[in-house]
Amino acid sequence: MNSRDEHVRMVEALLFATTEPLPVSEIATRLPDDADVEGYLQELKEHYKGRGVQLAEAGGRWFFRTSPDLSFLLRKEVESQRRLSRAGVETLAIIAYHQPVTRAEIEEIRGVAVSKGTLDVLMEAGWVRPKGRRQTPGKPVTYGTSEDFLVHFGLENLDDLPGFEELKAAGLLDSVDKALARMEKEMAATAKEAEAAKEQELELEAGDDGEEGEDEKE
Repeated sequence: MNSRDEHVRMVEALLFATTEPLPVSEIATRLPDDADVEGYLQELKEHYKGRGVQLAEAGGRWFFRTSPDLSFLLRKEVESQRRLSRAGVETLAIIAYHQPVTRAEIEEIRGVAVSKGTLDVLMEAGWVRPKGRRQTPGKPVTYGTSEDFLVHFGLENLDDLPGFEELKAAGLLDSVDKALARMEKEMAATAKEAEAAKEQELELEAGDDGEEGEDEKE
């Protein structure tokens, strides 16, 4: 076995063993200085083409994944269908296709206000992150998709973005749905506590009014 074949095996082993996608720079630190890492990766990508697993790149990081046509074998069945809210889908789509974009720009495109909760859900899912501030009056924060967004959807870059109906049909929006459900539950609990506090306040006021009436009779 020549040195090139041995280096290819080393790259293959690294990518199989890692739990996170690896950038070329990190792979290169594990190999000899003269190693052609980019060439090895392309060789492995070609080798695994058409197999049950494929070597893929997303956001400049490399990883093995199940071939898209076999993903149904690993998809977990859900007892009840969960859907991302329409506001969440529209906001994610706008950010993905128009980034970097400010909250005001998202609202202008959608035609309605965007709640802070919607952005929080998308950031909690790890798909959206702040991209800096726009150098305009007020310096508003801009938002864009993260590398985790590319990795999660198996995209090499944003040019490969599929339609969002396809993503929903594939069940790939579950992580956002869970975050949304958790946030809605927390908001409902907060609203219930506020309602209870208001009722208690009204009872106290009613009691004070009764005592004042008795004082006036005396």
